[in-house]
Amino acid sequence: MIFETHAHFDDEAFDEDRAELLSSMQENGIGTIVNATASKRTVEMSLELTKKYPFIYTTIGVHPSDCAEMDDDELRWLEDMCSNEKVVAVGEIGLDYHYDEPSKDIQKKWFEAQIEMARRVKLPIIVHSRDAAKDTMDIMKALKTEEIGGDIHCFSYSVEVAREYLNMGFYIGVGGVITFKNGRKLREVVEYAPIEQIVLETDSPYLSPEPYRGKRNSSLNLPLIAAKIAEIKGITAEEVIAITEENARKLYNL
Repeated sequence: MIFETHAHFDDEAFDEDRAELLSSMQENGIGTIVNATASKRTVEMSLELTKKYPFIYTTIGVHPSDCAEMDDDELRWLEDMCSNEKVVAVGEIGLDYHYDEPSKDIQKKWFEAQIEMARRVKLPIIVHSRDAAKDTMDIMKALKTEEIGGDIHCFSYSVEVAREYLNMGFYIGVGGVITFKNGRKLREVVEYAPIEQIVLETDSPYLSPEPYRGKRNSSLNLPLIAAKIAEIKGITAEEVIAITEENARKLYNL
């Protein structure tokens, strides 16, 4: 069964048909879903989803774009939430310099704080990094995140950057961009990376693979991503699905 390592089914894009869609997952070969959170509100919604659906797990964390209002009380609340048995990681956390706000200093502060939280609660980290390759790497090396482990979600950097993370023991999250005409950089990373360090993700409702680019994404599109990885790796899609499921279970200790 396919293991979806990163989706956002709490998103309002699913408000009209969430129950119907999630109820169809297992009959369509999607065996496990990890719903990634981005804010206190989405943490609460995601935990509700894990109660309704046995095959859904969640992460706990605040996205860099949502960290402007974070404070120590919220961090303590997040840490308390990590004790829930359906919580499998701290994330998605990291740095996003695509927009000017929040400031880089604020993003770095809460990225570092949530890494240390992950160390305390003994969970892997799910890292979001956009237009911030050097600062992300510098923080992760300084805080010895290879001791924590995790996944670089929606990987968007070069083979050289991927090599650093792979050597640290991190997994590379591969989604719909692998199918894009302008996705050459990610295809090079997938060609280079050991299949044992690749996991499947959609980032639903975002980043739909071809031929659905621009439309709402869902975990039902994961076979398209697996097929593209199989083509690059010269193996079958079934092998990609089986190996990446095993990888995801190791990543999330399931």
